[in-house]
Amino acid sequence: MTRYDDVRAAAADWQSFTSAQGVALLPEFNGNLVGSVLASDPPEHDQLRAVLSEKLAPKGLSKVRSDIRGYADQLVEQVVSRGRFDAVVDVARVFPINVVADLVGLPQEGRDKLHPGADATFAGFGPFTPYLQERLPAVRGYHEWMAQMTDRAKLTPGGWGEVVMDAVDDGRLSMLGAIKTISAYMTAGMDTTVNAISAMLRLFADSPEVWSTLKSEPTLAGPVFEEILRLETPVQGFFRVTTKEVTVGGVTIPKDQRVLLHWAAANRDPGHYPDPARFDIRRNPLDHMAFGYGVHACAGQGMARMEAVTLLEAFIERVDRFELTGPVVRGGNPVVRSLDSVPLSILPARS
Repeated sequence: MTRYDDVRAAAADWQSFTSAQGVALLPEFNGNLVGSVLASDPPEHDQLRAVLSEKLAPKGLSKVRSDIRGYADQLVEQVVSRGRFDAVVDVARVFPINVVADLVGLPQEGRDKLHPGADATFAGFGPFTPYLQERLPAVRGYHEWMAQMTDRAKLTPGGWGEVVMDAVDDGRLSMLGAIKTISAYMTAGMDTTVNAISAMLRLFADSPEVWSTLKSEPTLAGPVFEEILRLETPVQGFFRVTTKEVTVGGVTIPKDQRVLLHWAAANRDPGHYPDPARFDIRRNPLDHMAFGYGVHACAGQGMARMEAVTLLEAFIERVDRFELTGPVVRGGNPVVRSLDSVPLSILPARS
């Protein structure tokens, strides 16, 4: 499904388009998703999601905003002082990964497995390509490391990981459910934000007028992030399985068929977004599908928005202009629209 209205309607109708039979293409990978928040429907899905709902609610996020802003200031100060940096390697794959890992309470040792493992895990949602085959060791290493995080001794007290383990102790989660819950939130908390930030910083170098407008109107930081999510949708789509015969756009889909809900195509549907291939800083498409929709809409989208806005605020204060210093390298993940390198130089803001 590629049309906005069809994708949104299917995402809202979990009774007809179930996630419980897996949201990946291949049965081998769907088997690994059984019992996770991604591959379940209500009421099981709601029980899994409730474990961290308080932490991810606006009130919970407001408690950590100052810490996230402090880290954003520190990181941006470091890269700006160097004058040249890679938007992907030095910022996008550092900031959101460490923010979420800190909140979960993960140890520093082993965090180098997080991005490669999450990227390879997302590749597993699609076809068995050479890209995925080469990265199977990263998938195994990532999930083996995450499985160790059910040891409270490895977790920082008071973090999200401890909340998950409390749910095991009081019977709301099994130990396997705890592993899958921590892994799911870490995986989902990386690729969308990592790749949206990469695309956003590239945009500022390619289109300096966008950066100039944002500098003069910092309140557009939120709309800039929403528009980059729409235009450069990181996770291209997830699969669902029909539980009955369904007619969409005059086409009848039989029962038990695996259907791709193509978030990225929906976000560029000209029937919903005028001139969809153009970045419009004032569009503010809050109804985009980059975070999914319905009961399976991304639980961490509030966190992603906070990360992006605080990072932009830190750059706005310190940078007058971004410039590309070399070729942009696009990633090869078949499921995630990604960048591997965006080399930049900056003109620092005048004091």
